[in-house]
Amino acid sequence: MTAATANTVSLSWYEASARQRIEALVDAGSFAEFIGPEQREMSPHLAIFDLPEQFDDGIVVGRGRLEGSPVLVAAQEGRFMGGAFGEVHGAKLTGLLRAARTLNQDVLILFDTGGVRLQEANAGELAISEIIRAVVEARRAGVNVIGLIGGRAGCYGGGSLIAGSCSRLVVSEQGRISVSGPEVIETNKGVEEFDSRDRALVWRTMGGKHRYLIGGADTFVDDEALAFRQAAIDALRIRRDCGVTVLEAEQKRLERRLQRFGASKDAVEIWQALGVGQPADIPSLSTDAFLRAASNRENADDAR
Repeated sequence: MTAATANTVSLSWYEASARQRIEALVDAGSFAEFIGPEQREMSPHLAIFDLPEQFDDGIVVGRGRLEGSPVLVAAQEGRFMGGAFGEVHGAKLTGLLRAARTLNQDVLILFDTGGVRLQEANAGELAISEIIRAVVEARRAGVNVIGLIGGRAGCYGGGSLIAGSCSRLVVSEQGRISVSGPEVIETNKGVEEFDSRDRALVWRTMGGKHRYLIGGADTFVDDEALAFRQAAIDALRIRRDCGVTVLEAEQKRLERRLQRFGASKDAVEIWQALGVGQPADIPSLSTDAFLRAASNRENADDAR
């Protein structure tokens, strides 16, 4: 099958595995994996805790083509330890980003992670910092780094920090983004502060619709691999500077957002302040209806 006829059948991005997402995202037959199954790059730490290992340590990296153009791809497997970052997992993504800078090829990161593995805390935290540095260095060299978020594990902890460093973010409603996950907030602040079992609360606080409305994501799509593919194609056509001026403007935008919405108790209050139609209806709106409502929102200090 050629690139022009590839990916004619879609699937749920949320339900798919890391390899299924890659297969649906890039041109058919174009993906070549780095450090594949036969090399078995597994974590050296998990066996100490009598925990199961996985041959790819929960992340697939390689190269392929998107609409005929070469791209580097990394896809986290949320079904293995929640897609969490460990030493090997992080090193594979860091290496891919460094290669992107050398090869001058754009990168697609398919996030699906709960953050850093507690069993590899120090190594995982170091990996996050190395990845962020590699993202910034790649972007400064003119490489586009596009994040796609819509998996089962969401994009939490250090993963959300990496996502925030990307050139652009594509998100579905299922794509939760937050530094602290629901259970972490509840554990540290109590259920009165945040009930992690309240799925409606979790989704309207951290879900893709809310992140898109406040400028935390650039593109909102259906939970379909073909929608993510087209959004990635569109995102790669846009170049975004990563200089000091841009970073300072982003910092000011975040400060204004905190000042404006920091006292809000619920996302619905923010949606109401933004003038997004009937705020209470936002969670139930289809993608098309939601995007129409979002297009009428007031300025959310969105400098992205």
